[in-house]
Amino acid sequence: MTTHAQPSFAVHIPDAQLEPEPLDPGQIVSGTPEVTGKVLWESADGRQIRGIWQITPGVVTDTEANELFVVVSGRATVEVEGGETLEIGPGDACVLREGDRTTWTVHETLRKAYHISL
Repeated sequence: MTTHAQPSFAVHIPDAQLEPEPLDPGQIVSGTPEVTGKVLWESADGRQIRGIWQITPGVVTDTEANELFVVVSGRATVEVEGGETLEIGPGDACVLREGDRTTWTVHETLRKAYHISL
């Protein structure tokens, strides 16, 4: 028999209250982007994480985890070093590979729902 630590639930992503997640100043290329987020669920071993993440306009760099996300609102250009340039906006699903080095140019405050596998 399987036991669940948390019951099934639903969250209205556009209205969800998020907590500040300060960026490392070394990641900021230009502007004054601010990041907020909320972990909705995490596996007992910490290797699977589901949540909501938001970033305000600006340009930042990141090294990605193995992630699937869906953009709920906002727009950004994500340049993958040595790879594609992704134009993402509302309704787009995006998969990032672990270790991808990216530059995010956020044109409009972007909010996404994500699942990360570590």
